[in-house]
Amino acid sequence: MTPAPSPLAVGDVAPDFSLRDQNGAEVTLSELTAQKNVVVVFYPWAFSGICTGELDEIRDHLERYVTDDLQVLCVSCDAVFSNRAWADIQGYFFPLLSDAWPHGEVARAYGVLNEANGASLRGTFLVGRDGRVAWTLVNGPGEPRDFTAIPSAVAALAG
Repeated sequence: MTPAPSPLAVGDVAPDFSLRDQNGAEVTLSELTAQKNVVVVFYPWAFSGICTGELDEIRDHLERYVTDDLQVLCVSCDAVFSNRAWADIQGYFFPLLSDAWPHGEVARAYGVLNEANGASLRGTFLVGRDGRVAWTLVNGPGEPRDFTAIPSAVAALAG
């Protein structure tokens, strides 16, 4: 098995992608970054405890993640249908993108695919309008992430 590449670092060009959200709509990173900064949040599994807590945090403080200058995109290797069921149950009205096929291609491009279990690590990437990573945080399985630094990272982009 080939080792996964290292996660993207600040200054790296964020690989572009087009994935389907929980409603089946195609979402393309470069189309969004042409208009605003984007926080890409990789999560391992829909319906799991830590992932639910993290996405509940986004839902409960959506004004921090969806503004005139910022959009959050949550990405997992789960199927569109799993993401839709989870979004409906939890009240997630922000994009949950399916990286199911080719399996984990986007997570792999960002260096956060756990090849051993086929799920992504808890990778968070703030992508600026220039298409480069401006801030990042990667946590392993079982390690909940702390989103508190995102607002200041976004403010730093506004300069």
